[in-house]
Amino acid sequence: MILKLVWENVRHKPVRTLLSILLVAVPVTLILTIIGLSIGFFEDSKRRSGGVGADVLLKPPNANVISFSTVTMPSKIVDVLAGEPHVVQAMGTVVNPTSGFLEALNGIDPVAFNKMSGGFRYEEGHNLEGPDDILIDSWYASQHKLHAGGKVNISNKEWHISGIVEPGKLGHLFVQMHTLQEMVGASGHVSQVFLKLDDPKNTAQVVSYLKAKYEGYPVLSMDELQALLSVDHIPVLKTFINVIIGLSVLIGFAVVSLSMYMAVLQRTREIGILKSLGATKAMVMGIILAEAFCIGLGGTVLGILLSYASRLAIQAFMPQAIVYTWWPIAGGIAMGAALLGALYPGMMAVRQDPIEALAYE
Repeated sequence: MILKLVWENVRHKPVRTLLSILLVAVPVTLILTIIGLSIGFFEDSKRRSGGVGADVLLKPPNANVISFSTVTMPSKIVDVLAGEPHVVQAMGTVVNPTSGFLEALNGIDPVAFNKMSGGFRYEEGHNLEGPDDILIDSWYASQHKLHAGGKVNISNKEWHISGIVEPGKLGHLFVQMHTLQEMVGASGHVSQVFLKLDDPKNTAQVVSYLKAKYEGYPVLSMDELQALLSVDHIPVLKTFINVIIGLSVLIGFAVVSLSMYMAVLQRTREIGILKSLGATKAMVMGIILAEAFCIGLGGTVLGILLSYASRLAIQAFMPQAIVYTWWPIAGGIAMGAALLGALYPGMMAVRQDPIEALAYE
């Protein structure tokens, strides 16, 4: 009977119900989009770092391990590291952040990079040849509608696009290392050094050895680097996500509370009739909470669907993942806020005097 009453309440006030569901869906979509963007960025970074083919990474002293940094070290260290035990190849690169969000130019030695990573797979064009050549991956090319043979202005310099490559290796943008060194005033310096070992099983041993010998230099395995690429290791991002979740709870609470408050006022006579017919306080409260549950559930489902729409809209600019494990979390937040928002209107309903309610116009 309660379900039938709830259905009739929802059916006879479709505009109010749909608006309530939509407003509950907004914070759900917001949560899933923010989480999806975070996870998508880190998954993309992990895929690109793994695509280098290295086992160990060494960065300059005081450099941030998991972000772009302008800190450099003398390129002579590359040859020194190449002679260390178990190291079969050492490769230095130069990294320079661009004006784009989370983008950087990667200066590489094409021969050394191809040897370590296995080489690029070209969708268009060819490898770096001239000093003004640039390689871009297909994701960046699609985002900016670029093709091999064209021109692109990055970091206030016009580059010739020599080729479009498959994504997943180090970065999205590649230029000759010596060109980037001169451009940023870092001739004879590199931003990081990748090491390939004779056997990946020796990684822990080599990392310990290099940390002791090159004190002050951040040294870590590629597995350690990928483990650091998570929300938990970015305090500012984690705080931001918590703020978004808090706002989502507040929005859901306010929306459902207002919706159910108006529903109680609109059904004052109905509630009076139910109580005069013997409906208990628990039954009346159950009707209110059941309707709030339906609104929260509908908002959750709609929010999940809208997260797919946001992914289609954002994917061209940033990688966004669909994080299924967050569906029940976002749903739980929406449902909890909805039920909490219905408590006060429900308490109003159960306290109504049947006689006064029947006289209500």
